[in-house]
Amino acid sequence: MISMKTSYAGLTLDNPIIVGSSGLVDHADKVRRMADFGPGAIVLKSLFEEQILADSGRITDVNFYPEALDYIRNYSRSNTVGNYLDLIEDAKKSVHQPIIASINCITGSEWTGFARQIEEAGADALELNIFILPVDDREPARIEKKYFEVLDQVKAKTRLPIIVKISPYFTNLVYMVHQFYAHGAKAVVLFNRLYEPDIDLATDHVTSHDVFSNPAELRQTLRWISLISDKDRKIDLSASTGVHDPAAVIKLLLAGATTVQVCSVLYKKGPEYLEVLVKGLGDWMQKKGYNNLDDFRGSMNYRSHEDPATWERVQFMRYYSDRH
Repeated sequence: MISMKTSYAGLTLDNPIIVGSSGLVDHADKVRRMADFGPGAIVLKSLFEEQILADSGRITDVNFYPEALDYIRNYSRSNTVGNYLDLIEDAKKSVHQPIIASINCITGSEWTGFARQIEEAGADALELNIFILPVDDREPARIEKKYFEVLDQVKAKTRLPIIVKISPYFTNLVYMVHQFYAHGAKAVVLFNRLYEPDIDLATDHVTSHDVFSNPAELRQTLRWISLISDKDRKIDLSASTGVHDPAAVIKLLLAGATTVQVCSVLYKKGPEYLEVLVKGLGDWMQKKGYNNLDDFRGSMNYRSHEDPATWERVQFMRYYSDRH
């Protein structure tokens, strides 16, 4: 009998496929619809740090333009902290899968007290989507320290398992993941999908690039899951970005991922595609004779190769030699 059960951030999941944070899960009805198609867990749409501060009337950051402050306050009024807590409570009553709350944050300021309210509302875990963009040329290179400060301040406010979702833009990503574990994170998500600006030449306006991932972006996630699962086995790793079919799920698990998050493909193919992903994984396991995820998880990461650096270089040379 095949079992796809797994443990993630201390939570028990029926399978390793998680619905990533997005507008697809910003209402209890949508959460219920996702749950019907069998994901292992659901991460609710992110609440932004600015929304929490605006809702409490505590936005004082002089770096905000007046127009930005007006937008945040207006947005907060229609997406209040209270509504988010209600969403957590309703979701927990409606589905059996673990519900993971999400906060998109850039500082460890007063908002961290909200973590306790999330815990009281019934969330099973809290995902911190952190991205701090270093744009001040007068500031010393201490950006990494700010990430740990956010984590430390949230940990002090709640007993919930904390999951940190990050970008690949660090000098030493392996070190960062190790430090997140040292600071008490139960899991790390590789990677968050960042806002990418573009310029509309017809209107001369700054716009956003396509917000959806594409299958080619899997390569970066696959590389780092493989590297980090080799170096640090103590913290759970969730793979995100570029996951568009069952094959991508299987590859990431082979590379060492604990779980796999999906989002863009659900926008494109609908929540029912979750069943395709779960079935695809199960069919592959049955074909290969695997009874559970531990039978093969991480079997293709860098740890499995006697000299990974040499193996990688051989593949690089082979690729270009085939082009001549």
